[in-house]
Amino acid sequence: MTEMTPVTDATAAQTPTQPPAPRKIAVPDTQTVTQVTHYTDRLFSFRCTRPASLRFRSGEFVMIGLMGDPDPKTGKQKPLLRAYSIASPSWDEELEFYSIKVPDGPLTARLQHIAVGDQIILRPKPVGTLVHDALLPGKRLWLFATGTGFAPFSSLLREPQTYEDYDEIIITHTCREVGELTYGRDIIESLKTDELLTEVIGDGFWSKIRYYPTTTREESPKMGRITDLMRSGEAFSDLGVPVLTPETDRAMICGNLAFNLELKEMLEGYGLVEGANSDPKHYVVEKAFLD
Repeated sequence: MTEMTPVTDATAAQTPTQPPAPRKIAVPDTQTVTQVTHYTDRLFSFRCTRPASLRFRSGEFVMIGLMGDPDPKTGKQKPLLRAYSIASPSWDEELEFYSIKVPDGPLTARLQHIAVGDQIILRPKPVGTLVHDALLPGKRLWLFATGTGFAPFSSLLREPQTYEDYDEIIITHTCREVGELTYGRDIIESLKTDELLTEVIGDGFWSKIRYYPTTTREESPKMGRITDLMRSGEAFSDLGVPVLTPETDRAMICGNLAFNLELKEMLEGYGLVEGANSDPKHYVVEKAFLD
């Protein structure tokens, strides 16, 4: 036991009366931002380092975030975490995320200002339903997205298994404005010059993709909500494919809640049954995502 020196008037006079140094908070599971790209005043993407231990299936999501502001009473900080689909494929050495900017959003109001070299929190426990394991074998894969719901499909479009399992991949992306389609379009275009995927999958693998972007507010080559275009038959006519059937078609849905519910009802009207990791069927919906 260390001997304690008694505090006398002399020693007390020599002790500075200053407040204790603030306690440094250790933040676990931090990763470093390596790239940030802003597409519109509402959308951006970023890449960060990947934990060496992280294993995930293309299409899954993780919890990411930043430390919140200190509590005005206690001074304690808590992490602000939200579910984000991993937009990079399972084989990528880094992680990529695609995010909306919400001015008064607890997390995104701050996350949109991150820069290269900043730290983010990442909980390395991937989960999700938008994975190949949740679907039965089929001929044609439909990927239905609105807004930043394109993120998990960005991962799946760079996953070799997608092209091994299906003869055709149709991705629909509905946004309000043309600029909001940029991220998805750039991902699809990049596949044509991706030497690594070409080496693994084979020349022209990207020709299996049918890209069907639409806008609902700003004028573009194809206007309208994908659900309306499907009901009218226009989408199927444009793509030159028949209406979905459980015999040949499989689907994944990732968008805002109203879109998810509407499309879910439509797919079940076509005879498709919702699947899960433990019970693969004809289609799956990402319930954790809110555009």
